[in-house]
Amino acid sequence: PGMGTGADAHGLLAQALASAAPLVLDADALNMVAADAGLHAALVARTAATLMTPHPLEAARLLGRNAAAVQADRLGAARQLAAAFSAMVVLKGAGSVLARPDGFAVINNTGNPALATAGTGDVLAGLCGALLAQHWTPWEALMGAVWLHGAAADLLVEQGVGPVGMVASELPAAIRLCLNRLIRSRSGY
Repeated sequence: PGMGTGADAHGLLAQALASAAPLVLDADALNMVAADAGLHAALVARTAATLMTPHPLEAARLLGRNAAAVQADRLGAARQLAAAFSAMVVLKGAGSVLARPDGFAVINNTGNPALATAGTGDVLAGLCGALLAQHWTPWEALMGAVWLHGAAADLLVEQGVGPVGMVASELPAAIRLCLNRLIRSRSGY
């Protein structure tokens, strides 16, 4: 996220797509894939785990349609992206849709309009990467990250922080609280 779309960024993305490491693609990386046939082909050819976190406009660019068409069939758009790129996809927005390449999809039930704030998508992408780094499966990492991200925003609203005025930098501490609550509820302490 925030890497830009210049020549250096293009080169870094090409290297990342060629790697065997799990990869989380968001923002500028998605826009570069949508605009460049070579990067598009490299993403399609990847065999390593790939997580994609587009918002509706980024999804529209990747699918070659407009954002209104994506919004009209969010479930279908998420499934199409997952199948086309053999990736785990979350189409962000109200009722974020998560889809796997096999067509299985779920709709996340956490989150609120505070997540439409600048930088919150970067927090989500980072959380996906953090869970992958802890050896969660790609699907579990995506589901866990999206759920925790939304639950953290819900917690902040319950505490009177947002939805208006919440900033992305407030999410990590709330994510930690939500994760610890989840761990405690599952472990009985």
